[in-house]
Amino acid sequence: MRIVCPAIRDGWFGDEYGAKGDRFVNGMPSLSPGFEIVDAPDGTKSFAVIFDDYDACSASGFLWVHWMISDLRGTSVEEGASHNDPPFTEGANSWFSALGDLDREKATGYGGPAPPNGTHRYTLKVFALDTVLDLPRGFRLNDLYFAMDGHIIGHCKTIGKYSTE
Repeated sequence: MRIVCPAIRDGWFGDEYGAKGDRFVNGMPSLSPGFEIVDAPDGTKSFAVIFDDYDACSASGFLWVHWMISDLRGTSVEEGASHNDPPFTEGANSWFSALGDLDREKATGYGGPAPPNGTHRYTLKVFALDTVLDLPRGFRLNDLYFAMDGHIIGHCKTIGKYSTE
């Protein structure tokens, strides 16, 4: 299984997908990248997606979650799908946290890269599942991981960098 993500060019996410872009919702960069999942395992009933930033630990002290998806039933996500009544369930990102300033509903969906301290690496992870999770909108990262436990039949990731400098 692999991810094809045209938003990543030569190892970098395009400016438009983060703080240097021109689309914002609730103060967050809001143009979500499109991607395709290739060679999913037989028996896949749905996909879960996590888009996160481990490099955020140097600035925030914890992994920053930018986007979560559950119950994706197709193998592709259109660019800009988040915040536009997508055909999947979105979780709350880290703008709903001790360092964020949004409530759960406002922080649900894509909140793109805006690294405060140099270049960060962003990981787009896809999990093929043998079930549909049926999580509520605004679910948290731990909700997703506990729901996926025992149901992951494949996974893959791709990494792109982003800098506001």
